[in-house]
Amino acid sequence: MKLLRNTVIRAGLEALYFSGAHYLLRPIFAGVGVIFMLHHVRPRRDGAFQPNHHLEVEPEFLRAMLAHLRALDVDIVTMDEAHQRLQERNFARRFACFTLDDGYRDNRDHALPVMREFDAPMTVYVTSDFAEGTGRLWWVSLERTIAKASSIEVPIGGTATRLDTSTPAAKQAAFDRLHGWLRTLPGEHDMQREISALCTRHEVDETPIAREFCMSWEELKTFADDPLVTIGAHTITHCNLARQSEDTAAFELATSRARIEAALQRPALHLAYPYGDRIAAGRREFALAKAVGFKTAVTTRPGMLFPESADHMTALQRVSLNGNYQDARILPVLTSGAATAMWNGFRRVDAA
Repeated sequence: MKLLRNTVIRAGLEALYFSGAHYLLRPIFAGVGVIFMLHHVRPRRDGAFQPNHHLEVEPEFLRAMLAHLRALDVDIVTMDEAHQRLQERNFARRFACFTLDDGYRDNRDHALPVMREFDAPMTVYVTSDFAEGTGRLWWVSLERTIAKASSIEVPIGGTATRLDTSTPAAKQAAFDRLHGWLRTLPGEHDMQREISALCTRHEVDETPIAREFCMSWEELKTFADDPLVTIGAHTITHCNLARQSEDTAAFELATSRARIEAALQRPALHLAYPYGDRIAAGRREFALAKAVGFKTAVTTRPGMLFPESADHMTALQRVSLNGNYQDARILPVLTSGAATAMWNGFRRVDAA
């Protein structure tokens, strides 16, 4: 199903490019600005089975997007500046922000050097348990378990289900099915219980993964000293906030901010919702983020920024720089707003 979805999206992007429709739609749907969403920035890995590849782009693709924006004479600004421009209705010049979720070490090692080439700021949203080294990157644990096994058994719907994982294609199908199943479980504890059980059965150690991939507080202190870097919050545990009680969700938001501010001695006024889609962040979470005191909060809902986005500062849409679509030809499509407009049924703001 995900392969079909990726194929359809790629075909749509290419159709917009080859038809030239994005040029016609740009004046209507490019908006006043855009917030780009990334996770990993690093050289491409080897291997046929890479189910999390959509979360990583190569430095050269990031460089190409930055060069494209400079050629368009678009301002690349901090989230503070984006907030100010939206608040003041200052839309004399189009602007772009670059945001990276989770706090990966490659943001420092590979993204920041590219950003420096263009004197371009970036906001990194840190999951505080990842910085502590105690968090669980369950999607990586799932990838490693499936990569290691030739078959796995899981209790889907209370029934023991055996999945073939003997080939790269079978592994991808199993990953897609289990990823979808895990996201439907009623609570974070249920998800972690199933992942931990799977890792135990297949002798995969999930405990060092956060330290392997994510910057520690000490690393973040140095990283945050760079004038191009802003640190935002991404909750404590990277939980699906919409599945938490209101008290727990509010605690995740407020405490993640407090931990960052205590560790780094600088304000953390911007938030990214974990997962960030409709089943993870909605009106309740948007209101909680505002109540906790965040100036902005970003979702993973696709879209550009428009003047009316100023009325939804804690429900801002983003445009994903997706590892599955690293083709320089699509850059003008992404910055035109045409692709997200079509995805959203030509609605400009999605804050419901």
